[in-house]
Amino acid sequence: MTTAIAPAEDAALAPDGGVAIRTRRLRRTFTTRGGGTVEAVRGVDLEVRNGEIFGFLGPNGAGKTTTLRMLATLLTPTSGEAVVAGADLLTQGGLVRRRIGYVGQTGGSDIIETGRGELVFQGRLHGMSKSQAEVRAAELLETLEIQSCADRKTQTYSGGQRRRLDIAIGLMHRPRLVFLDEPTTGLDPQARAHLWTEVRKLRDSGTTVFLTTHYLEEADALCDRVAIIDHGSIVIEGSPDALKRQVAGDAITLSLQGEHENAFAQLQALPFVREASAENGLIRLYVDRGETAMPALMRALDAANLEMATLTVARPSLDDVFLAKTGRSLRDDNPN
Repeated sequence: MTTAIAPAEDAALAPDGGVAIRTRRLRRTFTTRGGGTVEAVRGVDLEVRNGEIFGFLGPNGAGKTTTLRMLATLLTPTSGEAVVAGADLLTQGGLVRRRIGYVGQTGGSDIIETGRGELVFQGRLHGMSKSQAEVRAAELLETLEIQSCADRKTQTYSGGQRRRLDIAIGLMHRPRLVFLDEPTTGLDPQARAHLWTEVRKLRDSGTTVFLTTHYLEEADALCDRVAIIDHGSIVIEGSPDALKRQVAGDAITLSLQGEHENAFAQLQALPFVREASAENGLIRLYVDRGETAMPALMRALDAANLEMATLTVARPSLDDVFLAKTGRSLRDDNPN
């Protein structure tokens, strides 16, 4: 008797020593009050490698938080598969929770507890003895530089101190993988820079970091790789530098005086323009080299009797990547 072998695409996901997260066709739908359904996540395929900082970007409502909550076992997928920290998401949820750390947007510390007391309490919840929890708490307080406020109630902490304590709570049980949901939202620039340093230290110590962020510069500076999600589907994935290289050269953004119905078509047709888009009264032209394209652009504007109102030239950003792939700007959907 022969045994049929399932095709590779139908085989169950298996743990991989080099991969922290692997998903296949992960979906989540919600039922509305009217009885309809909303497909928040539409068949996401992701692979996050061990020991990297992986950024998950997308506009509000794109599905990034829903995806993160599924991976952290806070939401049950409607369908699909995932292996998280070497455990099957659907059948080994308890093991996943023991192996990951999760830091939500609002944090989870008790405002009337001290930072040290909160960490010790969290350690005991994870099965540590009191002495083990105290040693681990002291280690994290020093590593994240909050030992000076460790014995004060957390309601007295600054925003930066509170976020560092949140991360310490997520790391208390030495997880293989840490989920950070908008870790620096609301922090001042100095506190944000300090937290970036701590996130890099996590990666350097071998911890895998999966973070969502609204700050494009944060993803660019921190992440080894990023995935951009829109309307519940992954639009593009790769290292920030590789993604930006896919956008054609420098971006020239300009606006024109008055109404010019055919201006975009005229500028798009210029021989040195590789890609173009128009949004909210702005025209973006992607060229190989901005400094050499500018003189030719000025001549073209004069010849077409088009008067320029504003002009900027910039290297491609992750927002340009999103714009090139979707026709929309990530910044327009995010308050930051």
